[in-house]
Amino acid sequence: MESKKISTIAVLTSGGDAPAMNAATRAVVRTALARGLKVKGIKRGYSGLLKEEIIDMDSKSVSNTISHGGTILYTARCEEFKKPEVQQEAAEICRKHGIDGLVVIGGDGSFRGAGKLAALGVNTVALPGTIDLDIACTEYTIGFDTAVNTAMEAIDKIKDTSMSHERCSVIEVMGRDAGYIALWCGIATGAENILIPERFDGNLPNTESAVIENILRSRAKGKNHHIIVNAEGVGHSYGMAKRIEAATGIETRATILGHMQRGGNPTAKDRVYASMMGAYAVDLLIKGGTNRVVGYKHGEYVDFDIEEALAMTKDIDDYQLEIAEILGKTMGTNA
Repeated sequence: MESKKISTIAVLTSGGDAPAMNAATRAVVRTALARGLKVKGIKRGYSGLLKEEIIDMDSKSVSNTISHGGTILYTARCEEFKKPEVQQEAAEICRKHGIDGLVVIGGDGSFRGAGKLAALGVNTVALPGTIDLDIACTEYTIGFDTAVNTAMEAIDKIKDTSMSHERCSVIEVMGRDAGYIALWCGIATGAENILIPERFDGNLPNTESAVIENILRSRAKGKNHHIIVNAEGVGHSYGMAKRIEAATGIETRATILGHMQRGGNPTAKDRVYASMMGAYAVDLLIKGGTNRVVGYKHGEYVDFDIEEALAMTKDIDDYQLEIAEILGKTMGTNA
């Protein structure tokens, strides 16, 4: 890897927001300053880069941000960034502003943009900022822990009222293509059914039939409430609730938690891991690293080539699913 001296680093957040993006941004800014570099912030992701929404940042710029959700740099999606001529324009803008190192915080779509800029001569390192935990090269993604805890606390509250009214509750969490939030929340809250896109074959009637059979078996054993955690990628929660109620005679309500899972004060884990990743990204750039993704594996912060990282795949652990099913079964009266 050919080393190129870095003097100015910029940071942007792109795609869906995630708790602790601010912690990562803060770490990038303060680590870079401590290493004697200048720092710029790019507002509204790649869209803001194209519009040259670029600001100078100092230590004060990120004061009191580590505990805040969202992103102080704002975020946006930018479909036009897929065009080669737009990528070239963005690289030229980086050079115009003296940016010779860029930290991109976002998901796999943001990584692709980072890779294109790296190929055009802008030293670029990406951080996995997504609540979905769907980046295959890393065991941790920025914001996942907070999102799971937010959803878990909401489900706990719904469970209280579900028990009081002896009803069934269908609770939809985020996860269009990945079921990690649903799986973790289902295990953490003792849900009787967990529906995830990785194991959904598109046959909703069959899926609902299995859920209904489980509800009826549980009621026969004396269980007076039932929690179904449903991932966004399966969806149809309101219709599902109506059909379950019609089939079982049990009052059933649906709740979609939605974007509340993206916000809120990040957990300690998210704050610390995001901070370490942000600092790691700066030091990678200083060493001449480019076209890299920072990850966390086997207790260590590591980095991968962006194309290598994007080519990796991951799936839900069958053992975790098996244990979730075992733990959610009603074994005795009112379990």
